[in-house]
Amino acid sequence: MKYALFLGCTVPIRSQNYELAVRTIAAGLGIELVDLEEFSCCGFPVKSTNARTTLLMAARNLAVAEEQGLDVCCLCSACSAVLTETNLELQQHPALLREVNRSLRKINRQYRGSVKVKHFARVLYEDYGVENLRQRVTKPLTALKLAPHYGCHFVRPKGNYDAFDDPEASSSLDELVAVTGAQVVRYETKKYCCGGAILGVEQSTALRLSGMKLSELRDAGADALVSICPFCSVLYEDNQKKVEEQLQREIGLPVFFYPQVLGLAMGYDPKDLGFRLNKVRPDEVLAKVVPAAVG
Repeated sequence: MKYALFLGCTVPIRSQNYELAVRTIAAGLGIELVDLEEFSCCGFPVKSTNARTTLLMAARNLAVAEEQGLDVCCLCSACSAVLTETNLELQQHPALLREVNRSLRKINRQYRGSVKVKHFARVLYEDYGVENLRQRVTKPLTALKLAPHYGCHFVRPKGNYDAFDDPEASSSLDELVAVTGAQVVRYETKKYCCGGAILGVEQSTALRLSGMKLSELRDAGADALVSICPFCSVLYEDNQKKVEEQLQREIGLPVFFYPQVLGLAMGYDPKDLGFRLNKVRPDEVLAKVVPAAVG
């Protein structure tokens, strides 16, 4: 398996632990991830103010991957959503594709519509396969209780993702967590948004949304929340102190990226999975599965 790795904007700046873990386990699983220097922002930040600019930015990235004959693997759920949606629009509307290519020709590019886009978690779930992952687990995380967080873009809208999972009863990430041997925590706020979409305009409401989930999981005895989106982790981890201030309670719930969790179950050293970069210290949780672990 070989993909063009689309890092997006948030991962290299705020979620280097995510990238480290992805590169580590991908190499171990034989998944080749190719870095394309000409990739740029997917366009998501400007979608609400200029949809056409977002369309062109996304189409340009798709053209870059197509030139290399590679499908795209995203780490960010928002990047995955924008590139997937743009790809579908261009493939389903020939007139729009021609219009976009008229603009792309100004920078000597063209997109024909042959690229597929998938989130890394979906690559693991569908392309590599749950049962194949199970065979790679050497140190089951049976001592841990982990809570999957899907976020808003990973399985929604359903039609954009070939209905590989049900947005109202999602199970793919639960299955991926279960593969590691960890106990999957069932909880009421599972489908809730992290609040990231309004963080820049209504911080108090955003923190209240993330606080509802963090509080429930702390009360449920979860060892960590498991994320697959860098911006969701910005809310749950980077802003957890602000959540605690708003709620006037200590939470201290570690937030792991799924590749970090899978990497532990595959026997990798926490240092190789970027745990030292986690903002909420994971040492107590790691000690349950890796004796004398140093995050």
